[in-house]
Amino acid sequence: MALFADWCDCQRHNDDRKRLWKFTEREGGRTAIADELPDLLRSHYDDMDRIAEDIRDLGFVGAAAVLAERLPRTPRARSGELGEIFATELVEEELGFEVPVRRLRYKDGREMALRGDDFIGVRGDVAGTLYLLKGESKSRATLAKATIDEARIALSGDDGRPTAISLLFVADRLMERDDAKAILGRAIRKEVAFIVVPATRIDHMLFTMSGNAAPQALADNLQAASADRTHTVIHLRIEDHQEFIKLSYEGALALGDA
Repeated sequence: MALFADWCDCQRHNDDRKRLWKFTEREGGRTAIADELPDLLRSHYDDMDRIAEDIRDLGFVGAAAVLAERLPRTPRARSGELGEIFATELVEEELGFEVPVRRLRYKDGREMALRGDDFIGVRGDVAGTLYLLKGESKSRATLAKATIDEARIALSGDDGRPTAISLLFVADRLMERDDAKAILGRAIRKEVAFIVVPATRIDHMLFTMSGNAAPQALADNLQAASADRTHTVIHLRIEDHQEFIKLSYEGALALGDA
């Protein structure tokens, strides 16, 4: 699904290795993604084949009850997690990285935030060279400078590298598989052991979603970022931010005739 291409217009400001992209909903854009959005949210919390099996075995009501135990209920948790979902989709749609593990499937509590980096993207070239993307996501009704600065501090931590525990989480999930992804998991474990990926092959992405327009602090923050890597700062404006989040999760929980 080309989520953002179908949904939003984008103003792109690119300056060498620093990019500021501002997404806004186009007229009719929300309608264009309305049918696909519920399944997109569900897929970040559970395998879609398992949801289909639950529907067959438990009926719509039972399957919805199982799914509801995975999805957050509080507005704060929903806001943060929807931001991570959209950030992940945008990484794969626009940046040429894969986010190979849908980490919200592995939470140990409905309202608990997972520790570590918000999302990690990976890419390998034909020579087997590993590239990494370290990402932070912030979703607020009103986005302010303090939140942006907080995200930049997180991105800059660990010398700008993805945290070892976050990389190992991704590697372990990949190595549980019996396909080519296990090889990628092994490459990530090697990176944890020997720290061989240079800063120039570790991109940073700051994804923000809010009801207000992109504040000047986003551009200022990007301008002050280091020049040794590619930085992408993205803002998604949704004017009815909190209502949109509420409706999105209600739609995800509406399984068939449940």
